[in-house]
Amino acid sequence: MPLLAGAAAAIAGVGAVLALIDVNSPLRAPFTLFFLLAAPGTAVAAALRGLEPFGRTVASLTAAIAVNLLVAQGMLAVHRWSVRGGIVAVAALSSLILLLVLVRRLRGRTARRRAS
Repeated sequence: MPLLAGAAAAIAGVGAVLALIDVNSPLRAPFTLFFLLAAPGTAVAAALRGLEPFGRTVASLTAAIAVNLLVAQGMLAVHRWSVRGGIVAVAALSSLILLLVLVRRLRGRTARRRAS
């Protein structure tokens, strides 16, 4: 399972890089699409640790689509549509979600240590 997660992270990273540097490759579109679904989906899945696996998968995939739609709608609303901007915005939002999850978990550990 860790090998599969590492391969998925590598594919997502390659997709983001291919889109950012504007390389004409047949792998650009599928890898970039994988990044756009995997980055926010993984971040939301980390936040939903308590759910059953199927519910967690459905919720994280739905949240990934919602994040992508909101980023696209926001960029269109301010008339600043660009592929690079969308990739950066999705990566930033996904990183922010993961950071908030890590902070929440660290606070939980600190609170448990103080209580004992």
